[in-house]
Amino acid sequence: MRVKQLFTDDSAVSPVIGVILMVAITVILAAVIGSFVLNLGGSLQQSAPQASFDFDFNGNSDVDVTHSTGDTIDEGTVYINSDSGSQEKWAGVVSAGDTKNYDDISADDTVRVIWNSENDENSATLSQSTAPS
Repeated sequence: MRVKQLFTDDSAVSPVIGVILMVAITVILAAVIGSFVLNLGGSLQQSAPQASFDFDFNGNSDVDVTHSTGDTIDEGTVYINSDSGSQEKWAGVVSAGDTKNYDDISADDTVRVIWNSENDENSATLSQSTAPS
């Protein structure tokens, strides 16, 4: 046996490395395509809806909040609160024309319509208004 020939003969190294690289590329490509097809990252991109709300203050104790224009908003993601009051969930799907009465305000309170994402990772104030004094 020739020891010198054993160290200089590397003809088998190239095919083995080639096969390993092809398997690695195939696995990475399958993972990327699978994540797009199954939409695994879809919940990370939840953005606030675009909507406008009107506020009709009835004296100093309550307000009617009306969704005037914009996106229909999923059930359980819209809340109304004020500086001195508690937060109330707007029940059901919220679409243009829907009205909710909120009666926990005082004079000069800021009333806010707040959106929370379904996974509670994002939130945004969609609209706000200040009660008359």
